[in-house]
Amino acid sequence: MMLKPYGLGALLLALPALPVMPPAPAVAVPVAAVAAAPEGHTADQIGRFLVRFYGEHGPSDHDRRHHISQVLLDRQLTNTESDVLLCAQNEPQDIGVGPVTVAQAAGVGWATVTTHWGSDKTDTFTAYVRLDSQPIRIDDVICFG
Repeated sequence: MMLKPYGLGALLLALPALPVMPPAPAVAVPVAAVAAAPEGHTADQIGRFLVRFYGEHGPSDHDRRHHISQVLLDRQLTNTESDVLLCAQNEPQDIGVGPVTVAQAAGVGWATVTTHWGSDKTDTFTAYVRLDSQPIRIDDVICFG
């Protein structure tokens, strides 16, 4: 016969001998006392921001300094051939901002931006805004072409 050291079985046999403590009573917290987490910018706020930011021909120097993420600032410094905020090399004749989509779980909202050029030519890109950005700013721009 082989002897084995006490293992889990011996421990489980000893458990019924331990005193059983009643569970702690649940504490009711009034609904008004629970602070709702801020949801961030709404689709309407993001849409108004993007329309103001892009204007008719592109963002102002002030907006380029104060209303874009550090990622975009750095990307513009390394990309001197085109404007990373417009996905273009020149100033468009007009700019339109499409409907805004907000993904609360992802913490981001976005819209397709259309730039209009001569001869009825258009280009599109997507501008992303973090819902928790303060002040509101463009977090990223993804060019399609």
